[in-house]
Amino acid sequence: MTTNHGETGMAVHRPHKIDDEVLGAVLGLASDLDLPAVLQNFVETCASLTDAPYAAINSFSPAGDSILFVQVGIDERTAENLPHPPGFHGVLRNIPDRGTLTLFDLMKDPSFEGFPPGHPPMHQFLGTAIRVRDKVFGHLYLAEKPGGFTRRDAYIVEALAAAAGVAIQNAQLYELAARRERWLRAGQELTTLLLSGEKDEEEILQEIVSTSRSIADADTAALILPGVGKRLFIEFAEGWSNTEILGVEVPPDGIAGTALASGWGVLLDLATAPGIRVPEMRRFGPALYAPMGTPEDPVGVLVLLRRPGREPFDETDLATAETFAGQAAIAMILAAARQSQAEAELAGERDRIARDLHDLAIQQLFATGMQLETVRRRAARGADATELVSIVEESLDNVDSTVKQIRAIVHALRDPDAATGLVERLRREASLARTGLSFAPSLVITIDGHVLGSESRAEPSLADDETVVDDFVADGLADDVVAVVREGLANAARHAHASSVQVTVAITSLAVDMLPGVAGGGEVVVEVRDDGVGLDNVTGRRSGTGNLASRARQHGGEFTLEPNPEGAGTLVRWSVPLQ
Repeated sequence: MTTNHGETGMAVHRPHKIDDEVLGAVLGLASDLDLPAVLQNFVETCASLTDAPYAAINSFSPAGDSILFVQVGIDERTAENLPHPPGFHGVLRNIPDRGTLTLFDLMKDPSFEGFPPGHPPMHQFLGTAIRVRDKVFGHLYLAEKPGGFTRRDAYIVEALAAAAGVAIQNAQLYELAARRERWLRAGQELTTLLLSGEKDEEEILQEIVSTSRSIADADTAALILPGVGKRLFIEFAEGWSNTEILGVEVPPDGIAGTALASGWGVLLDLATAPGIRVPEMRRFGPALYAPMGTPEDPVGVLVLLRRPGREPFDETDLATAETFAGQAAIAMILAAARQSQAEAELAGERDRIARDLHDLAIQQLFATGMQLETVRRRAARGADATELVSIVEESLDNVDSTVKQIRAIVHALRDPDAATGLVERLRREASLARTGLSFAPSLVITIDGHVLGSESRAEPSLADDETVVDDFVADGLADDVVAVVREGLANAARHAHASSVQVTVAITSLAVDMLPGVAGGGEVVVEVRDDGVGLDNVTGRRSGTGNLASRARQHGGEFTLEPNPEGAGTLVRWSVPLQ
């Protein structure tokens, strides 16, 4: 027996009054605002009121794949072994948008195309559509009622489906409001982080990716950023298949480039959209591209991705993501402007302090020079050695006092992070890199060829005193040395897939000609060496290499990125003269 109530014109007897059970079930559905709870309650109620052993609600993608499936009646082990829920084909396509479809034997219907492997056989069947805002949200299936489903069952199911449609709409509106609130709160928290300076830019960008993926219920989130020559690269990625797309270059005239240039976001399905030129992106399905910044001042593109077959992003998702991305871009621009202003003020203040210290040093050292000149003249006249030694000792005390005073002033004027010695800051970077690398990188610091902290020497050396490093490497240069080590370790963690990373910071002082066997110089050399996949096997650029080259040029130095001469992997080398 096949009946299609509401579509065939068949008269259906409807009671004048809904019984208490159905009314109670309708009220129960309307009282919940959590969508998963609403759906679970709906299928359980339908099964209970119709005495059906099996009940399920199924929602489909435009391609006909199930994207939401809630059921009761099939045991957990059987459900786990099913490869996928039923798709929108065969008998299920015959369920009308309004009314019900009732079959006495589903498996004998001409439209039946079989069950997924492992699905238990079912015969008696009742199906109806669940409508939300006049669109079909999904279909309800009931099966295996002894004796078959009745007209009253159909009536009950239609009443519950109408109530479920309202309850689902309310739950969706509630979820939409809650999601908007989460986007807004995330944007505010991100702005606070950026303007407070608690995290560096790379940490903030990673925070953007993590937060947006969580809020948007995306399987993967990524950031596409402009690099050297305005080329676009996926610099950050988190979630499913993130390693396959990290570092990939995307065409500037593609989806991301167009969004960045126009300032307009894009919704599409990468699995079915024509003209996708990046093979790594074809593994994903629904995608959302939200530009960060404006066409005049672009920052990047936030990309949210879902697996093929999942529910596509909608215009509401795009609008909230665009707002979040725009807010993040503005905060980053403001933070960069504030940092530039602070750096300019700091540079001015340092110039003033440098002049004061210069004048102070000249006065004190000039007086010391006069004392030493006196010693020279008296020594030429054959003065008593005891008298001369006394003057020389006084001069040495003055020099020592001047050095200590200048050192104390310089260290006191440093920012809180720079007030920590360079050696300790480098050790901190190596320790922090352990998480991204999954192992501890090695760190070796040398001064004029001597390893800092080495216990193999019988005689004391300059390299036994960590504070000497701060005397050789000026404040601004020390900040760049730390930044170079941080960037080198970050690149190794992100791209190299290495099993070991060695960081070497070699300082050659201006006075090395006094140390036998050490070549002259007056420079600091930073090398980050890994045994990873090497440059030829890395898709796209290594993040931040442009910044490293820029930092080297500012100090009149050099930067190279080349294959590791000692074997597999890559060598980052950064060298600048001491200032």
